[in-house]
Amino acid sequence: MANQNISTKGKVRVGRYPLLRKLLLGFIVISLLNLAISHFFYTPKLYAIDNENREFVLKYNILQDRIRTLESKINEIHHRDSYVYRTLFSTDTLAIDGIYNPYPESKYASLQGDEYSSLMTSSWKQMDALARKTYAASLSLDQLQILAKNKERMSFAIPAIWPIDRTQLEWFYSFGIRARHPIYKTRKMHKGVDLSCKQGVPVYATGDAIVQMTDNGQRRRGYGRQVLLNHEFGYQTRYAHLYKIYVKEGERVSRGQVIGEVGSTGGSTGPHLHYEVIYMGRNVNPVNYFNKNMSSDEYKQLMENMKHNTDLETE
Repeated sequence: MANQNISTKGKVRVGRYPLLRKLLLGFIVISLLNLAISHFFYTPKLYAIDNENREFVLKYNILQDRIRTLESKINEIHHRDSYVYRTLFSTDTLAIDGIYNPYPESKYASLQGDEYSSLMTSSWKQMDALARKTYAASLSLDQLQILAKNKERMSFAIPAIWPIDRTQLEWFYSFGIRARHPIYKTRKMHKGVDLSCKQGVPVYATGDAIVQMTDNGQRRRGYGRQVLLNHEFGYQTRYAHLYKIYVKEGERVSRGQVIGEVGSTGGSTGPHLHYEVIYMGRNVNPVNYFNKNMSSDEYKQLMENMKHNTDLETE
């Protein structure tokens, strides 16, 4: 009897293994079929993911179109700002160092390694560029608003006349890169204009201002005797190589007031006035301001008669 029971249990145990093998084989086959179907055929879940991806790309494309539209509007504002509003106020375009320089690529590193990295990165770069342009336009319009409130005072402050009597002018050396520096024999930026005339010719303040600085300078170097005026509204003017100075620091002067006499002090080898216009910390071409009290014919004649002589000063 005992042997019979053992034999029956053995048969049951042996009978279970084929069943387990069949179940395991069925699971493997079903898994492979599911994988094959998922790879070669769309399932409802894959359809949903694909639709989400298409919607994602569509939204980014719409975003880029909107950014381009806003960029176009900002560019229109910038154009009106530079060529209409600032022309009316006789002021230079606002310059902000680095405002249009793109951000480093490291800023977008977190967007890399994805199927849509290129799309996302280009969109973020567009938005960042738009933000910089918007910031610059905002600052410029804020400045114009201040100028509008102070238009009358500003009209007397902006450098708008010749710093010497034009009839005393012998020759004129222009603003920009020198072809050859007279002392160092190299190319160097000439930050103002040189107005050659006889020593002792009166030098006039070109706009209402406060005397920011006077300096006797060094012998045979630099600007020599000079006066720096602060006209506010972002403007300064420099009058260098003077023979005499008639004003003191902190004194308020009016346009046309005599502030000194033409000389040849400092790095100069002949009497002349070195004159600079500085706007927002940058040297700009003073010639752009001379035509405010000149006829168009006089202005054209000045341009034709410019002499590029480098033999008078070291600055």
